[in-house]
Amino acid sequence: MAFYPKQIMDALSKVRYPGTGKDLVAAGMVDDNIRIEGNKVSFSLLFGKPNDPFMKSVVRAAETAILTYVDNTIDVKGNISVKTIPPPGDQTRPDNLLPEVKNIVAVSSGKGGVGKSTVAANLAVALAGQGYSVGLLDADIFGPSLPKMFGLEDERPQMVHVNGRDLIEPARRYGVKLLSIGFFVNRDDAVLWRGAMAGTALKQLIGEASWGPLDYFLIDLPPGTSDIHLTVVQTLAVTGAVIVTTPQEVALADARKGISMFTGGKVNVPVLGLIENMAWFTPAELPGNRYYIFGKAGGERLAGEMDIPLLGRIPLVQSVCEGGDGGAPVALDPGTPAGAAFCDLANALAERIAYRNEHLPPTGRVTITRS
Repeated sequence: MAFYPKQIMDALSKVRYPGTGKDLVAAGMVDDNIRIEGNKVSFSLLFGKPNDPFMKSVVRAAETAILTYVDNTIDVKGNISVKTIPPPGDQTRPDNLLPEVKNIVAVSSGKGGVGKSTVAANLAVALAGQGYSVGLLDADIFGPSLPKMFGLEDERPQMVHVNGRDLIEPARRYGVKLLSIGFFVNRDDAVLWRGAMAGTALKQLIGEASWGPLDYFLIDLPPGTSDIHLTVVQTLAVTGAVIVTTPQEVALADARKGISMFTGGKVNVPVLGLIENMAWFTPAELPGNRYYIFGKAGGERLAGEMDIPLLGRIPLVQSVCEGGDGGAPVALDPGTPAGAAFCDLANALAERIAYRNEHLPPTGRVTITRS
């Protein structure tokens, strides 16, 4: 029996790529050079990244579709190769989604309760205070806290018409553009969504918002490891991640897992450095005293073990809590110890990214693990 390329393409059009929901043909993921030699069919599938987490499952699905919809005697298993070339015409691939954004930084933590969102909010404010254009996305879909930290709990973003598209206009406060799922749900209601719904909402906040030109786009990720993390790295070309931890051993153990997730094959995002939050406690009445209530220099030790930079150490002081609860991040006042620490952190992050960009080869990315 003779087989034709059109039959193969028709079968492959029934297979959808999980990352975008498009079928392989419509997404431009099928190489036009389909080779048919007697009963043997071979061709290539095109992927945007060499570590695409869906690669193996898509190849298996393509084999099954051809055997199911064309002929079950076709010799195709093992004959589908893969190429890591961004598919032509795919406007949703990471490198094209936010073309006006220079640097995308994921702010992550191995566990909850280490002050990750506090760090993200103050880091954004500190960068904006130094003259950078900054966007901040609250990607903690099930526990959004940034609206409160910016005093925007009653904010309801409007739609704006930009270049023929209706886009969400981010809120603006302290020089930072901000979006959060908290703007679209009742502040007292729990967000009870399945993973797919959360991923879809996150993609809308990223790709259907009027972010405009930005020097830094910070993404406050949920604690731990989840499919939200995969959604972010599959949707955006993330410059790198920063990991927030406390000096406590329990937090450090989970931070190791977070670092491993980003540097692993499924994510493959450079870790720009570690941030030690609540490094010591300093009471307002004794500003020169330091009490290491969660342990001493745990973040510094972990950074050395994992061979990544320690970007900053943030003290535990009452003003940090008051600023977050009152909607005025402490980084607004660089004259305070905590405000100065966040300004130093912003400088260290900017220098780290600049160093990475200077050492980036013209053909792609590198993962820099040593200062």
